Amino acid sequence: MGDVSLQCLGVGDGWPCADRNHSAFLYRLGRTRVLIDCGESVSRTLRAAGASPDLIDHILLSHLHSDHYGGLFMLLQGYWLAPRRKDLTIHLPADGLQPIRQMLDAAMIFDEMLQYRLAFERIQAGEPIRAGRVKVTPFHTTHLETLRQAHQTKHPLRFEAFSFLLESGKRRIGHSADLGMPEDLDPLLEKPLDLLVCELAHFTPQALFRYLRGKPIKRVVFMHLSDRHWRNLRKLGALAKRSLGGIPFHFARDGEEFSL
Repeated sequence: MGDVSLQCLGVGDGWPCADRNHSAFLYRLGRTRVLIDCGESVSRTLRAAGASPDLIDHILLSHLHSDHYGGLFMLLQGYWLAPRRKDLTIHLPADGLQPIRQMLDAAMIFDEMLQYRLAFERIQAGEPIRAGRVKVTPFHTTHLETLRQAHQTKHPLRFEAFSFLLESGKRRIGHSADLGMPEDLDPLLEKPLDLLVCELAHFTPQALFRYLRGKPIKRVVFMHLSDRHWRNLRKLGALAKRSLGGIPFHFARDGEEFSL
C-alpha cells in the first residue's frame, strides 16, 4: 500500500443491510490512522483484520445518525477488554458530547477502567483538527436541514453534519460523509483533490454526476449507495462513465483498499 491509503470497513447506507457494513472508513496518512465514522460491525471488522487496539489515532463522527456511530460502544468496550494503551480522541458534533459520555457510564465503561485517556472534542466547521502531521478540516453539510426544519422546535438540537478535507503532505482527500445536496462539496473542491470519497444515497446520481463533471478530481470512490443503486451497479456505472467526463471512479465494497 502507498503512504496514503483508504480501507473501506463499511460502505452501506442507513437502511438495514444484509451484505454491507455501515459507514466506517480507515485512512492511513503516513504514520497516522484516522477512522471516519464508526458504523455497526466496525469492531468485528477491525478484529478480523488483525488490527491492534492501538492502531487508530483519532475517530471522527460526521453526524449522529446511528449508521455512522452505532458501532462506537462495542469498539470502546473492546478497547477496555483487549486493552488499548494509547490515548484516543473522538471528534464529534456538539449534540453528542454529553449523551455519549452518559451512555458509556450506563454501559459501565468507566474512565477509571481504561488504560488510556479517552477524550471527546467538539467538531467546529472550518477549524482544523491536527492528527500528527495530518490536518483534517471539517465543513458543514446540509444533510440534516430537513430534520432541523421539521423537529427543531420540539427537539432543540444543532443538527450538525460534516464533510472532511484530509491533507497529508501534498495529498488532498475529500470525504463527503452524508450530504444534503451535491453543492455541499464546494469547500472540498476549492483546490484539486487526489481522491474524493463520496456518498450516493441522498440525491439522484444524475445530479451528482453533473455536479462533478469537470471538477479537479483525480479519482472518485462512491460509497453509501442506496440499495436500489447497489443492485444495479452495471447500469449506474454506465451512467457514470457517460456523465463524469473521464474522471476515474469506483463503487466501493466492504474490505476494499485504495492507495495513493
